[in-house]
Amino acid sequence: MATGRLEHANITVSDIERSSRLLQDLLGWEERWRGPAINDGETIHVGGEFSYIAIYTDHKPHDRFAKGAPLNHIGIVVDDLDAAEQIVIAAGLEPFSHADYEPGRRFYFFDWDGIEFELVSYE
Repeated sequence: MATGRLEHANITVSDIERSSRLLQDLLGWEERWRGPAINDGETIHVGGEFSYIAIYTDHKPHDRFAKGAPLNHIGIVVDDLDAAEQIVIAAGLEPFSHADYEPGRRFYFFDWDGIEFELVSYE
């Protein structure tokens, strides 16, 4: 059986700097990475050595998000990506967006409720 741990959550926010500062202040975390993102957006990774929250903004005005709407995907590190993919397929779910690049291999899938997961292996 594949084992895993939570690596990161990726959320959409209306003010990326405000959200980054709050997480750093509340949790003693630090900015691990910052850069451009999809749809001309920006992402900041805020966390510790082993886990973080990816804070994303598309720089467009947003009203308050509906419950659950800001969650982009949940990233989970597994020690055997191929075994994990077989479990996803056996559950009747469809892996997509496979990628093999530094620092690891990954793929995504939606669960039955439409929640997106990213599975990654750094081995």
